[in-house]
Amino acid sequence: MTVLPDDGLSLAAEFPDATHEQWQRLVEGVLRKSGKEVTGEAAEAALSTKLEDGLITRPLYTARPDADGPDTGFPGFAPFVRGGTPEGGSASGWDVRQRIAGSDPVRVNEAALADLENGTTSLWLTVGRLGVPAGDLGRALQDVYLDLAPVTLDAGAEYADAARALLALYAEREVAPEAARAALGIDPLGHEARTGEALDTAPAVEIAREAAASWPGVRALTVDALPYHEAGGSAAEELGLSLATGVAYLRALTDGEAGLGTEAAFGQLEFRYAATADQFLTIAKLRAARRLWARIAEACGTPEAGAQRQHAVTSPVMMTRRDPWVNMLRTTIACMAAGVGGADSVTVLPFDAEVGLPDAFARRIARNTSTILLEESHLARVIDPAGGSSYVEQLTDELAHAAWEFFQTVERAGGQAAALRSGLVAERLAATWAARSKKLATRREPVTGVSEFPLLSEKPLVREAAPAAPSGGLLRVRRDEAYEALRARSDAHLEATGSRPRIFLAALGPASAHTARATFASNLFQAGGIEPVHDPVSVDAANAAEAYAASGADGVAVLCSGDALYEEQGAAVADALHGAGATTVFLAGKPGTCADAVDAYVFAGCDAVAVLSSVLDRMGVAQ
Repeated sequence: MTVLPDDGLSLAAEFPDATHEQWQRLVEGVLRKSGKEVTGEAAEAALSTKLEDGLITRPLYTARPDADGPDTGFPGFAPFVRGGTPEGGSASGWDVRQRIAGSDPVRVNEAALADLENGTTSLWLTVGRLGVPAGDLGRALQDVYLDLAPVTLDAGAEYADAARALLALYAEREVAPEAARAALGIDPLGHEARTGEALDTAPAVEIAREAAASWPGVRALTVDALPYHEAGGSAAEELGLSLATGVAYLRALTDGEAGLGTEAAFGQLEFRYAATADQFLTIAKLRAARRLWARIAEACGTPEAGAQRQHAVTSPVMMTRRDPWVNMLRTTIACMAAGVGGADSVTVLPFDAEVGLPDAFARRIARNTSTILLEESHLARVIDPAGGSSYVEQLTDELAHAAWEFFQTVERAGGQAAALRSGLVAERLAATWAARSKKLATRREPVTGVSEFPLLSEKPLVREAAPAAPSGGLLRVRRDEAYEALRARSDAHLEATGSRPRIFLAALGPASAHTARATFASNLFQAGGIEPVHDPVSVDAANAAEAYAASGADGVAVLCSGDALYEEQGAAVADALHGAGATTVFLAGKPGTCADAVDAYVFAGCDAVAVLSSVLDRMGVAQ
């Protein structure tokens, strides 16, 4: 084996470094070919993407000098951007935390044992009104080795009964205090956000004091940011509200002569965040969360206590009821991002979670998602794998600043409780969701299987109904339900008449001319449950009327072709379609083309939800 001399020379030493200006000139040349005459920063801006919170993703990132960038420190040391522990997850990987819903303690126990035997390392149980009664917790955890399997509770208003039942179970089974690992899941502010029910925090503080004194591995309080994510919040808003909630809990825990010390109070908190299919934003969010919480700890005089304990959950908002199999792809990306971002625990929601109670297959896929990423992809073998990426580091920094600004806004409003009750949080999150809804409606943010590439022939999954989610809270739960509502109208029409509403695709010229726009129109209308009929493959003025009549279309046709053929044949074919009974003729392409002959247009960026809704209305499909 030949060993190269360590003379400090780079293998690329003979090649001069390219400058940023040289790259910009190359970009200018490419844009010039597409008809855009822009130079310098404007050329770079043309390739940038706007994100929420005022963030912008640029096309090129380069390393910044240390003096200009934030201090990310080292893994396990403040500001904990690179991880809460020096070894990261390299020792055993992240904790695979499986959520178990249901109220029957026997079935919950069966699911828990199956999960633990097949890769799950901790359990997340719903207790109380929507889950297992607190008195049946022992039955639900029968034969579970509580000194080996950490338990997380989600009990809502019944948090005190659930917490005391679990601690009593530890004592009953003689689990050594130092061996018990649990998150009692007490989150009064999160519960109020979800339900509107204000809870007394005195029992929470008392339980936290007991845990700090007697159960060193038990964390009493959970700062759950999912209610804000599910209400439409952006990444920065989710972070800012989690900080405000965490600070509110610190104040409650340290208040009075009997209060906990600051370091002990920090040790009683666990944070829960949503992991989405936007992998880089999720990675940056978890890293920024640790940096921000470390800043809080520094301000409190205990910087060594600022290692935030994080539980990441794959986003419920991104889960779809239509084509739910695609949820497996979304949760895989989210799980990967959570692990790379440094989450201590990761919960992958089963792909059928939005349909009802997950079945055994869905639960197996959920836990195996982490197993494959850990055991086969070895994602946890590298400490802070995203560290050093110029894009991730800068995105982390910018997101942290945006979140801190919103956190200060909440604090100026009187803190988390006051901001929730005044409506400030609800208004801010509603505005964010409204902006995102426009992207969803126009398919600028496509949802595979729903707004893009829908499958009308899919057979719906049938699952046992899950317990109803809390309602009537201070925040409204948001989901992209517009397309699903349109599909539901189509399903009802199919059941009532035996067929779906139909449109006729009038494709002009050869396949090379019309395939792109025919495919676009087909996908768009199927997203609303409208079946496209593309037979024959191509039409002209002579046979368009006959083809339309044979299609069974419900009064709507769409011209699909290239601009040149539109100029040659578009008006004549549109007239033929009108003459055959089409009340509305769309043109797939630029508005204004064949303006005197067609009635409306569909194009990239149009409001697909509005178009589809209006078409179903014209067809007489009931709402």
